[in-house]
Amino acid sequence: MKRGRLTFDDESCKGCELCVSFCPVEILSLDPDRMNQKGYHLITVSDMNKCIACAQCAIVCPDSVIKVEVLEQ
Repeated sequence: MKRGRLTFDDESCKGCELCVSFCPVEILSLDPDRMNQKGYHLITVSDMNKCIACAQCAIVCPDSVIKVEVLEQ
């Protein structure tokens, strides 16, 4: 079973939420308490262990903010 680890370029994120909409396991959301220097709310992962490394979030991100690392189990 594949698992993934997500990393984000927080300063490039515009908080568009496309990644949130396309995540099939629904682990992404905007963090109401964290913002980057431009004032955009940042994406947070609720449970990294549920990430299936599908990379849908990275594919739909218009600014290439998300990096998906595949971890084999």
